[in-house]
Amino acid sequence: MNYATTENPADWKLPSARKLGILTLILAESALFTIFVVAYLFYTGKSLNGPYPNEVLEFPLLGTIALFSSSGTIFMAERCLHAGNKPGFSLWWGITAALGIYFLYFTGSEWYHLILEKNLTIATNTFGTTFYSLVGLHAFHVIVGVLLLLGILISALRGRLHPDHTEHVQAISYYWHFVDCIWIVVLTVVYILSVRVPQ
Repeated sequence: MNYATTENPADWKLPSARKLGILTLILAESALFTIFVVAYLFYTGKSLNGPYPNEVLEFPLLGTIALFSSSGTIFMAERCLHAGNKPGFSLWWGITAALGIYFLYFTGSEWYHLILEKNLTIATNTFGTTFYSLVGLHAFHVIVGVLLLLGILISALRGRLHPDHTEHVQAISYYWHFVDCIWIVVLTVVYILSVRVPQ
């Protein structure tokens, strides 16, 4: 029996270390977020004193629109890069970074309102502790993503982004899409489910 195949072993390549690394990071970070989400759900409705989610939380519409839109803009940036359209890449990549910065501004404004006007701090009650831990963890990942986006944008504007940097761009894109996907979970758990739990 002939077990020979038409595939040439010489054509086989090891998976990209950069892509494998970012995917491994995403898996690890997903496990971390899972722990925080489970903790938030476990303690939902168990605060002995207010304020409670339904009293202070408002749906973060503008921030959510900005973050979800950034997945589309980073996709457009990648398409421009593959097409060799460097100005288009810089434009869409810059818009992505701007949307990420706006999301962080929105989150900061929300926290300012909650802390100074609603008296909800991380030490106020169980809700405050779990809220700032989970939302803060996500915000930290957005900060990291924005810094990565800005680093690539600066390189592109200085003419130092070359075709061999495609994997760098793809890795950051994977990370950014991951941040967006995590926001879907955080949004659902914190701003939709927990506000409906009777206190």
